[in-house]
Amino acid sequence: MQTMRYVLCLACLLPVVATAGPFDGVYKQTANSECSLVGVDGGSLKIEESIFYGVEVQCQMARPVDINDMNATIYQMECSGEGEAWTERAMIMHDAEKTGIYMIWDGYAFRYDRCEEGEF
Repeated sequence: MQTMRYVLCLACLLPVVATAGPFDGVYKQTANSECSLVGVDGGSLKIEESIFYGVEVQCQMARPVDINDMNATIYQMECSGEGEAWTERAMIMHDAEKTGIYMIWDGYAFRYDRCEEGEF
């Protein structure tokens, strides 16, 4: 029993290891976007550890549902920005070359190219 408590206490002290999600990265809003500027007009978007960082908005990507036979996932986007909070569904899918993503919200579809490592 004492050993079990010791193991559980050690597990509590270990840092939580964050794992990269399938869409983690920095993406250009347009061909001329500045990859080093995230979350501003003319800058880029970022997905990291299940959080989407857009222009003046941040969304927790919750309740993922993989779409069979597609490299795509639907998320419950729990968003906040500009003093408001809302929830919407969005689908994210890798493009055919896996160099960018498609992001589909109700009525809107966007394609974003991935920023290269040296661009941000």
